[in-house]
Amino acid sequence: MVRQNLNQYWKTVVDTIQDGVMIVSPQGVIISVNRAFEEITGFSRDEAIGKSCAILNCAACEMARRTDGCEFCAMFKHGDLKKQRCMLVRKDGRPLHVVKNASILKDEEGNVTGAVETITDISDMLEKETQIETYRRELDGQDRFHGMIGVSAAMQQVFELISNAAQSDAPVIVYGESGTGKELVAQAIHEGGHRGKHPYIKVNCAALNESLLESELFGHVKGAFTGAYRSREGRFEAASKGSIFLDEIGDLPLSTQVKLLRVLEEKVIERVGDHRPIRVDVRIISATNRDLPALIGQGRFREDFYYRINVIPIHVPPLRERREDIPLLARSFFNRVQLKSGKQIEGISQEALNALIRYDWPGNVRELKSAFEFAFVSCREPLIGPHHLPVHILREQENDRSAPVVPALRSSLGEIKKQRLVEALRTAKGNQTEAAQILGISRTSVWQQMKRLGIHSGEYKIG
Repeated sequence: MVRQNLNQYWKTVVDTIQDGVMIVSPQGVIISVNRAFEEITGFSRDEAIGKSCAILNCAACEMARRTDGCEFCAMFKHGDLKKQRCMLVRKDGRPLHVVKNASILKDEEGNVTGAVETITDISDMLEKETQIETYRRELDGQDRFHGMIGVSAAMQQVFELISNAAQSDAPVIVYGESGTGKELVAQAIHEGGHRGKHPYIKVNCAALNESLLESELFGHVKGAFTGAYRSREGRFEAASKGSIFLDEIGDLPLSTQVKLLRVLEEKVIERVGDHRPIRVDVRIISATNRDLPALIGQGRFREDFYYRINVIPIHVPPLRERREDIPLLARSFFNRVQLKSGKQIEGISQEALNALIRYDWPGNVRELKSAFEFAFVSCREPLIGPHHLPVHILREQENDRSAPVVPALRSSLGEIKKQRLVEALRTAKGNQTEAAQILGISRTSVWQQMKRLGIHSGEYKIG
């Protein structure tokens, strides 16, 4: 292939490259650029060629001085430039984050004739990094407790109970409507105690029929039933020294309740098809959205089993009873969905936030998350508005305007907590015990928060 054809093909190749390519003379005058350069910088070929590369206003450019007193780019002194992050200024004045690579060009005799530089636009990548950092800060935020969000008194009381329950080995039962986060509560109890480094095994009691459930819980021996071709350990053995979470325990068959009662009382299990007892060291954490006393009255739940699992009850409030947490949850779900979708939406309007706060959320936190996933699909504007939310949320509010509206979240979470504590102390006239009762937490927690936030109860006592 002759040199003329090679030059023609090379020009096509350079114009196909997605990175900007610029060739400059030793004096920094632009000699040639490719199409990507024009798109990235906003300067056309005619506007760039013949001009100094200084028109890009690169924040990382260094100048060196030659022996004749003239200045030139320091890159010619070093010979190359590799993966340098810097910021250029586009023709329209907008800053542009790029990565530059450059190398000097020499003729056959070794004389420097210029330099070639490639420019990679990393604006999207930096935006993703910023989103990821925002997401990380969300996960580490002060409003979070083992993945749960809430500064309301109701949730602070739940967090307090979780912390206390984690230090015990007694059975815990978590009550709450569907979607309130009962599984997060159970996992927080496991992680917060001495069993946290050991297995955490989950079982949905409503998902399996009676025969399969017993095999799952206690295991079986070879030949115990049709299809039992080998012996298999159950979930209790798998959870050794850890915790087992029995979700939807209100759906347990009565026969299984009897066997679990023995596990709770004697700490032993028997595999299906075997009569040899196996000792187990497992903490039982259960959860339900059912009314267990009502089930006892109907003969569908054993009273003795109820009293064995109901040692430490924890009630997770529905979202409608802690509306002040909705702005926090909304911000968290917004950040999560934005990071996952990559969609350029700036935020949520105050009108949309008010609509979220007014709604009663029968599906609780799970439904709120789904509402944001829907909003990101329907939104084609900078802000999520009320019309981007699921239709039923707005339709319900057209018939009921009495629901309260919580002010938008403008203060930091630390400031919100401090304000709540100060208001409680002021109401209690500095009495920490009374302030703890107002907040629904222990006196020790009040004292710890006062110490951390630099608050002195004497400031609120009657003079």
